[in-house]
Amino acid sequence: MSDLVTGDAVVLGLRPARLPSRALAIVLDLLVYVTGYTVIMIGLAYATASLDVAAQAAVAVASFVLVLVGVPIAIETLSHGRSLGKLACGLRVVRDDGGPIRFRHALVRGAMGVVELLVTFGSVACIASLVSARGRRLGDVFAGTLVVRERVPAARVMPVPPPPPWLAGRFAGLDLSAVPEGLWMAIRQYLTRMNQLDPQVGAAMAARLADDLVARTGAPAPPGVPAAAFLMAVVHERQSRDAARAFRPAGPAPVPTPVPAAGAVPGPVPGAVPVAAPAPVAPVEVQVPRAGGFAPPA
Repeated sequence: MSDLVTGDAVVLGLRPARLPSRALAIVLDLLVYVTGYTVIMIGLAYATASLDVAAQAAVAVASFVLVLVGVPIAIETLSHGRSLGKLACGLRVVRDDGGPIRFRHALVRGAMGVVELLVTFGSVACIASLVSARGRRLGDVFAGTLVVRERVPAARVMPVPPPPPWLAGRFAGLDLSAVPEGLWMAIRQYLTRMNQLDPQVGAAMAARLADDLVARTGAPAPPGVPAAAFLMAVVHERQSRDAARAFRPAGPAPVPTPVPAAGAVPGPVPGAVPVAAPAPVAPVEVQVPRAGGFAPPA
């Protein structure tokens, strides 16, 4: 991957195109251009049959420059570095800072391409591309451009190994809200590649990541648990919480209760279950007991 630095000191991760893909794109471009040039020359041969030899030579040179030099420059300028062959191979011409090319870049590339590709049959371009660390030919060097790959195969995402069975669900009450995404990514990268590391280096990395995770969660790891197993269990717990949050069924939305305005008679609430009014209670006659002649105790 090429470390291209923009004017804002931002490192771009662009993959330079190598000689095989560039050669295939150039062959496709030359096949299209030479076919068009041949068709045009056949038409001009019939159109200029009545002219003298000097005029026919002038027309032939002008057609050569127009079709094999002017047309590639125009296509690269208008398409921002994507010719027909480069578009088929997933390539693109960019500036050294990663930006799109302009007319002056395409002009220098096209002028140098006459010598590199047509006059020397591509030998100079092949040697320059093999010598260059970024696979650039002389036209790219003088124009300040680079051919990069646009269609990069997607990286295979390795699954995180599951934790030991005796650690499953042991960290259900752990607070993971303070763990940043950068630490999660570092832990995931370590767990997916820990079998490719040296055992001592892997153990040191696991211990350092486990210490960072403990410092973020505020809960110490259980004694006797290896650092790698602790990381597996915590990552598994986070994935379980994310899955439960994503697939949690949404409950019915509560029906808001309208507040009646001042002086308005409250009406029935839409969607509310009607409740029957309570039955009237019959008055109960209370009999006052008569005095029995007993004096209350002194």
